[in-house]
Amino acid sequence: MTQAIRQWLPTSVSALGVLVAGLVVLPLLYILTLALSAQAVVWSRLWQTRIPELLSNTAWLAIGVSVGTLLIGVSLAWLIVRYDFRGRRIWEWALVLPLTMPTYVLAYIYTYLLGTGGPVEQLWRLIAGPQAQVFSPQTYAGATLVMTLDTFPFVYLLTRAALLNLNVSFEEVGRACGVTRLGILWRVTLPLLRPAIVAGLSLVILYVVSDFGAVSLLRYQTFTYAVYQQLTGRYDHAAAAILSLLLVVFALIFLLAERWFRQRSRFYQTMGRYRAPARKACGLLGTILITAYCVLILGAAFAVPAWLLLKWTATVISDGTIDARFFGFMVNSTFLSALAATIAIILGTPLAYLATRRHSRVSVLCLQAAYAGYVLPGPVGALAILVAFSQIAPFWYGTVIVLIVAYVVHFLPAGLQTMEPALQQVTPNLEEAARSLGSSTVQILRTVTLPLVRGGFIVAWVLIFLQCMKELPATLLLRPVGFDTLAVRVWLEASEEYFQLAAPAALLIVVMTVPALLLLVAKDWRAA
Repeated sequence: MTQAIRQWLPTSVSALGVLVAGLVVLPLLYILTLALSAQAVVWSRLWQTRIPELLSNTAWLAIGVSVGTLLIGVSLAWLIVRYDFRGRRIWEWALVLPLTMPTYVLAYIYTYLLGTGGPVEQLWRLIAGPQAQVFSPQTYAGATLVMTLDTFPFVYLLTRAALLNLNVSFEEVGRACGVTRLGILWRVTLPLLRPAIVAGLSLVILYVVSDFGAVSLLRYQTFTYAVYQQLTGRYDHAAAAILSLLLVVFALIFLLAERWFRQRSRFYQTMGRYRAPARKACGLLGTILITAYCVLILGAAFAVPAWLLLKWTATVISDGTIDARFFGFMVNSTFLSALAATIAIILGTPLAYLATRRHSRVSVLCLQAAYAGYVLPGPVGALAILVAFSQIAPFWYGTVIVLIVAYVVHFLPAGLQTMEPALQQVTPNLEEAARSLGSSTVQILRTVTLPLVRGGFIVAWVLIFLQCMKELPATLLLRPVGFDTLAVRVWLEASEEYFQLAAPAALLIVVMTVPALLLLVAKDWRAA
């Protein structure tokens, strides 16, 4: 009986993994089919009117944000790791807080701050005259500013981790050979940090090209915003599919280029001794300068927006504007996010198990297929799922089931990135030992495997839950009539410039995200 179970288990798990991978990759196949089956006149019209502008805007936005995050993220990581100043440990984790601020929240905050008649313009007119104006946030500069402030922690975190693991002996060898400090930085330190910096920038670029919330509120035309406009304004699924396909191709080309670049940028520790870099003690002036720089960045990316959200929320509460509907939005967001995260963990378990226990071409293919959600931005994935349900299961169309499926497809890869390493850390010998003692498969999973991977799976669940809480484009397109979430309410109120009414929902999203984010990064900053 035991032998039969052992023969049956791999087959069933493999079949389940193939099924899950097939369901996840199905939206991408629908996009491909719908785009390639579109009439030639649709392709011609888009190439002549929209595609050049969208391609240029998306590319330039990615380049501008990459340069900004590179300068801010690397400089902050260098200051935090290489210098010792008062308050360093606080700044070490505080600089991650901008990740809790969704891009659409930051966009509507800066629309208020930098818009016509806003506080910044009023202050500038007191200095430069009554006719003076600041740049409008609804421009390339505004979109670049918002996206840079929101995404620089990706580069900061990965660069900081690389600096902490850097062997200072390499720099000392260069110094002993007479190389200047600038030469050591350019020829030794930066090449060693290059893989981490490239990894951080790749996250930034993928985030930028797939973002919808900020570019929609700032009215900046990119592929994701154009897809949404085609779906909601023109109801042109073929044109939306073509733009979606081009965006997916854009993302795939970038991912392949980034992987090729990283393979050519591998560096290994070849010396037997490892010495961590010593921090340079800062005097009073150095502490003031570094602290001022950190205050400037964190204030612009988190503190000022959070203060405005608190102020506006207090005003709305005192005016009695919040009613029972707000708590309904909160329940909708929490329920959908928790359910989607739970389903994603359940579906991701066989995929992670196959990748770690049944390594084969099938398991690798299933795992790679499951990551298709990474190259499907919110509006793109929503379009694919919309078309799929309308043709395969029209009776579910317009229900929360469609929305949950969109969440799972889009955010399952984020959970797999944590679930797979958690299973890899558990040696299969423990499971084999339990099986040799007569334990059944269910008993082994319940008493051996799951208790050992529980921490990693909880982290994966939290990560998916947070992403679902902030998800906007798929929710806008797929939610049932009259079914709103906190993210949707923020977007709807902010798009009409009702900034105060959008504040309570935005603040609640941030408040719920902060503890979970600090929990996820706690291990990293304690290691310093």
